[in-house]
Amino acid sequence: MGSTPQVLTIASLETEAGLVHGFSTTALGSMGLTHAPDPEVVMASRRQFARTLGIDAEPLTVAGAVHGNGVARVDEHLDVVKGVDALVTDRRGVALFATFADCYPIVLWDAEHRCVALVHAGWRGTKARVGPAALEKLRHEYRTNPAHVKAGIGPGICGRCYEVGEEVASQFDARFVRRGAGDRFLLDLAAANRAQLEAEGVTEVDVIGLCTKETNYLPSHRRSPDGTRFGAIVAIK
Repeated sequence: MGSTPQVLTIASLETEAGLVHGFSTTALGSMGLTHAPDPEVVMASRRQFARTLGIDAEPLTVAGAVHGNGVARVDEHLDVVKGVDALVTDRRGVALFATFADCYPIVLWDAEHRCVALVHAGWRGTKARVGPAALEKLRHEYRTNPAHVKAGIGPGICGRCYEVGEEVASQFDARFVRRGAGDRFLLDLAAANRAQLEAEGVTEVDVIGLCTKETNYLPSHRRSPDGTRFGAIVAIK
């Protein structure tokens, strides 16, 4: 495990001056509090994750993540913003944070207006168009032009591994669904989110392309539903 990276980043966003972003791996421990036997261990892992990104373990503002399309603007640190799956900010010193275990983290960066969004997109959030909702929030709050946004889609369960039933598959455009084994279907959430953003005018969407189920150093609810989570941090420096 010595070669396991502690933090993953999206190549095209790494070089963006003023943007800090990253996704933790199991090398930093679980970032999920909900099922944690010892919450303090998780909080220590979150602080270490922040330090690894060079943001001094300052407090993280957590998206409550309810699998919807609610978006909140954050102007100062809050421990948790309940009932939303996306956060936006243009403030330095505010670190946006969410946890994942197969759902997709999406980063939206507007260098022109120096504002950013962190999105949590599972199948329900994707169906509810949480990515476009975050983009609209950036436009409404900071006058973001989608054509000037750089988007990054982090690790999540891939279209080869994400088995769903017909009741879920039927809610998505056929181009994101193919037949699986028996009565199961395979759903490509990364492609669906990418298509939604591109339809709103985002021309640069970089997909990290790592599957949580196939990558042993990323938590996956489908592989082992033990409550472990990886985290995503987005901040402006």
